[in-house]
Amino acid sequence: MKLMITGGAGFIGGAVVRTLINETDHQVVNVDKLTYAGNLESLAEVSASDRYHFVQADIADAEAMAHILAQHQPDKIMHLAAESHVDRSIDGPADFIQTNIVGTYTLLEAARHYWQSLNQSASPEALQKAQQFRFHHVSTDEVYGDLAHTDDLFTESTPYAPSSPYSASKASSDHLVRAWYRTFGLPVVLTNCSNNYGPYHFPEKLIPLMILNALSGKPLPVYGDGQQIRDWLYVEDHARALIKVSLDGHTGDTYNIGGHNEKTNLDVVYTLCDLLQARVPPASGHYRDLITFVPDRPGHDLRYAIDARKIQRELGWTPSETFETGMAKTVDWFLTHTQWCQNVLDGSYRGERLGLQGLHSAVQDSGALPS
Repeated sequence: MKLMITGGAGFIGGAVVRTLINETDHQVVNVDKLTYAGNLESLAEVSASDRYHFVQADIADAEAMAHILAQHQPDKIMHLAAESHVDRSIDGPADFIQTNIVGTYTLLEAARHYWQSLNQSASPEALQKAQQFRFHHVSTDEVYGDLAHTDDLFTESTPYAPSSPYSASKASSDHLVRAWYRTFGLPVVLTNCSNNYGPYHFPEKLIPLMILNALSGKPLPVYGDGQQIRDWLYVEDHARALIKVSLDGHTGDTYNIGGHNEKTNLDVVYTLCDLLQARVPPASGHYRDLITFVPDRPGHDLRYAIDARKIQRELGWTPSETFETGMAKTVDWFLTHTQWCQNVLDGSYRGERLGLQGLHSAVQDSGALPS
């Protein structure tokens, strides 16, 4: 099949593209606007494949989306393009509204017209393509808000209660996708995932930020008391789950995807410090000595946890990596891919020199951490 991936130069989208090219025979059309978080260097290993095609375009550009769909005729759309950093959404919500809401609406409309044109065609091939077409919307567990009790889990029927401009924009996009299914019959499937980590993670996020700051001897900023709990999912496990849902999920359904790894932010930082201490110990002391507690983020959710039994029961997916194996792989990847990290930090991956400070001043100064 031919799959169109929006946001395929981003962290999760890149993992999906690499997995599709490396582990399947499917074709990939990667559509990415190449904002600050889009990095084609993350796709270097697959970019020469004759099954891979890249198009730089904005999902909010209706004419561009219609043209791409007409030209490439995908069997599936996997929609991952989104602004995703909570701190950035607090500092400037407008980009989140534009990309996550307006962009998703624009893409939905382009997909609807494309799908309807296939259904109206006299060609047996087009009719078959229409029957197998699916719009897969990739979302987040943050749309559910946070959990009040230690034994609660997010299920596919948990009511929405977003806390940040980011999660509110993603909740809005989820509602749009379901409305296009209910009103227009567009064949859709949705997934909501827990916190991802792994190779090629942009350095403003918690885990790569801690690794790179520690290696540079800089403070490791932790919000509040660090007791916020997240369910951590290795990105390559997530990519395989997304592909499974796109190909085999039930139309109209939602699937929660989690890593079964609930950890406090402070425990995550401790784990990273200990892994680095064993691999590249500093000249003196311990990386844990660099931990610095900073004022908490406004509206910071306390706990997320995913009930992922549905995708396991219906599609047979479970994560391959434990927290321990995934974190070790992540640390080892960052230690052996210093040039990729440097290109991101100095902005040269975009053909310019931004510097990490220019990417987001709070990353170095006060710790722009993920949810």
